[in-house]
Amino acid sequence: MKRHFTIAALVLAGLILPLGAAPLLFAQAAHIRWDIVTLASGSPAPGGIASALSNNNSVITITGSGTFVAPAGGNGTSSATTGGGTFKIFTSDGTLRASGTYEVTGLVHWQEKGTFPALPDNAIGGLAVLRVAFSDGSHGVLTVSCHAASGSSPAIFEGITMSKDFVDFWNRQAPVAGVDANRTQFHVE
Repeated sequence: MKRHFTIAALVLAGLILPLGAAPLLFAQAAHIRWDIVTLASGSPAPGGIASALSNNNSVITITGSGTFVAPAGGNGTSSATTGGGTFKIFTSDGTLRASGTYEVTGLVHWQEKGTFPALPDNAIGGLAVLRVAFSDGSHGVLTVSCHAASGSSPAIFEGITMSKDFVDFWNRQAPVAGVDANRTQFHVE
């Protein structure tokens, strides 16, 4: 009797375990494009600018676009990234303090949330946290956040935040009607 129970348990485990592993076997990494967009043509397109403020009201303004491979299941990091852009940092009185370029060097976190049903090209919303290297040798983190039209959360903001060495430009500038700035978008490629 005990032997039959052991055989039945092994057979059952052999049938159930693969089902639990199925999402792991069939899950695929997502190839995602991110853009800071402009609305100059009437539709979102790469080539926009976005800004964020630091604690002392210095402002970083950036351009940028790129791609990353998001690991299956949305967890984990990835060094499969491309892209970057330009940056300018202004003091609170508007004086240009620094400028140059930045390159994306890795994905820290990605979470997809929401869609844009009226837009083509698989446009989606979400939050990406990216490691960056600046042309002056400093490092930081770029957060790209896109509040989608459908299925998003009020907690997801539209725009960017960025750190550069010890300065955190944490106070994103929200999009304003009639101003072509501070808008982002993701696309599944």
